[in-house]
Amino acid sequence: MRLHNGDLYWPETVEKRHEYPSLSSDITCDVLIIGGGMAGALVAEELSHKPLKTVLAEKGRIGSGSSSANTGLLQYSNDKMLHEMAEEIGEEEAVLFYKLCLQAVDELQQVSGPLSPPVDFIRRPSLYYASDETDVQKLEKECEMLNKHGFEVEFYDKERIKERFGFEKPAALMTHGDAEVNPLKLVMALIETANVRDVDVYENTELTEEGKEGEYWCFASPKGRIMAKHVIYSTGYGSVPDLSSIGAELNRTYAIATTPVDHLERWSYQSLIWETKRPYFYMRTTADNRIIAGGLDQEELTGTLDEGVIKDRGIKLLDKIKEHFPDFDLEVSHAWAASFGESKDGLPFIGEHPEKENIFFCLGYGGNGTVYSKLGAKMLCELIHGNPSEGASIVKLDR
Repeated sequence: MRLHNGDLYWPETVEKRHEYPSLSSDITCDVLIIGGGMAGALVAEELSHKPLKTVLAEKGRIGSGSSSANTGLLQYSNDKMLHEMAEEIGEEEAVLFYKLCLQAVDELQQVSGPLSPPVDFIRRPSLYYASDETDVQKLEKECEMLNKHGFEVEFYDKERIKERFGFEKPAALMTHGDAEVNPLKLVMALIETANVRDVDVYENTELTEEGKEGEYWCFASPKGRIMAKHVIYSTGYGSVPDLSSIGAELNRTYAIATTPVDHLERWSYQSLIWETKRPYFYMRTTADNRIIAGGLDQEELTGTLDEGVIKDRGIKLLDKIKEHFPDFDLEVSHAWAASFGESKDGLPFIGEHPEKENIFFCLGYGGNGTVYSKLGAKMLCELIHGNPSEGASIVKLDR
């Protein structure tokens, strides 16, 4: 299954790709990471600090899957508001999950800072606006809940939104603690760094699980085998074995990158912007003053997906940008479609397989896949060392 179609923007920002060999012999390791996208990269970086022999295997090229189509918004807020999540899983666990996600954004900043070349990580606030008057009360309730638990948030009325951004919406929340990043640069830099720290990396190496021999899980490729004590599936929205019943589905979304904008003064703080309507429209800026926008989600991966469809969706997304900022002189420079995974409860799947000892999963299903992957990398590293993390029960596979 193709995870994306169309003209991607991020690959054009990468000047040089590091090439890794394919597996060509039999090897043994403590930890095998399957998947070389965002989740695999963050897990590899996390484990590179530990005295474990770690191997990462990617069936294609590093970062060639969903990471190349990722729009790079890093938000601690879930697609479900905190007060909505509290109603479903309880206030204590909902608040804990939100705080873990905010901490994950902080940790993404820490790990991104030393990377070379730079990955364009920039802290940004988020403007979350009511799409219509009926959602104002929900934002007021959310603001109260966030304030209650110490999250930095401001309530904007219609006049303040107009003053700060120039467009009119009934109300909004300005939250602080989010960020933006070039996702492909981040993946490639993380894996290069992990490789320097002796994590072995293999590209173009598709593995087939063969079962267990003693304490090792065995995987075969066309030219070699890997024997691993622990295995972490970080396959993103690609195929995942034995997990057809976990309660997730694949949908399709569309995104564009525009030509650079000369002046962004009307875009206060160059905030991440999204809305309450579902599916929602969202947008951000880039280091070179482009606008990345996305939305128009489809709940099923059906229908023709040719250049004409992607171009049409791109024009609609550009029109949405111009509804907010009509004075911007811009055009679509890149337009693409991408598959993304969603869980029924809006939470990622992180943890050990309920029936297979030492088989783990880091699946950042949901709108905040990068943040969830960072959260998962830390949790799994601790689980492998026999120390379950705070909040692990919230995201376990058999919850």
